[in-house]
Amino acid sequence: METFTVTVTEMPGKVYGQYREGEIMTTIKDIARISGYSIGTVSRVINNRADVSEETREKISEIIRERGYQPNSNARKLKQVISSEVSIIVRGNKNVFFESILEEIQIMMRGYDENINVHFIGETDNEVATAVRTVSYIKPKGIIFLGGYIDNFRDEFSQINLPCVLVTTDARDLGFENLSSFTTDYYDAGKYAVNKLLSYGHTRIGILGGYSSNRSREHKNGKIIGAVEALDRQGIPFDFDRDYEPCSYSAESGYEAAVRLLGRSPDLTAVFAISDSIALGALRALKDIGRRVPEDVSVIGFDGLTYAKYSIPRLATIRQDTATLAKKCVDDLLLRITYGGPAVHELIPYEFIEGESVAPVRQ
Repeated sequence: METFTVTVTEMPGKVYGQYREGEIMTTIKDIARISGYSIGTVSRVINNRADVSEETREKISEIIRERGYQPNSNARKLKQVISSEVSIIVRGNKNVFFESILEEIQIMMRGYDENINVHFIGETDNEVATAVRTVSYIKPKGIIFLGGYIDNFRDEFSQINLPCVLVTTDARDLGFENLSSFTTDYYDAGKYAVNKLLSYGHTRIGILGGYSSNRSREHKNGKIIGAVEALDRQGIPFDFDRDYEPCSYSAESGYEAAVRLLGRSPDLTAVFAISDSIALGALRALKDIGRRVPEDVSVIGFDGLTYAKYSIPRLATIRQDTATLAKKCVDDLLLRITYGGPAVHELIPYEFIEGESVAPVRQ
């Protein structure tokens, strides 16, 4: 396993205990005023005290989440014998989408005067096993996972008792009280992408991305499950051996995978790539093998990376909201590190970007 570690020590910034969004500042007094409860009651909810009714707790907690309130942690920190750092474990060192979320997280952590320790692991490495080792020698106060396999969490996460957040994988069904999750609905978005291609008359659709160990109808990637179901609902069976090509999340890998896929299935008229990096590699591969986009082959990507809009043709893609994903995970983690509270699980809306890489199938 190849592990890359980057330690980022941020300079002092905003006052931890207030949140600035534009010119709006939220304090415990604001939470009390908005909720209609006393400051003492709000404090008891924040401190997870038992002497508060469930109705009151839920109402105040919802306002805290909506306002992005981050309480002052100085008193708590004096009582804790624990690292002052938050560890971030990033799956893949070439995943540009995760890099964009990481950048947003770093900006927010700087604003809260928080130190972070970043670990890059291979795309097929076990992120939970990495976290267990990280806890043993760094002792972070919380962990953010950028990407992860649900089976790894199901099998090994019980060894971790710190507040954690999993980004881009839904952990609600695991039932861990210290693991929140924020993600796009990949299943629904995968269906949307393929339904868009179907609406243009494409029935010979290939899929690029994911890992060879999952090359079957039991594929666990939500985007691929949704894409295959969209085809099934139209009576179009998907042949994984012929029309699916696994690859890692990079342009280089996408290029090579597209060459293999089109070499094996030259009659494909459309390709759904499960990341923009893969899609951009596929665009170049199609050009090199003499196939025009979108005249001969339509291409849809996934992520909504900024540089995808500068490709020729401009890439059609499913855009994920990186800023919201970053904000949700940072706000949730820091709140639970300081005052505890239940795990939160949310699906963040996605958006389809039309682009220029999709056209009706040629008759």
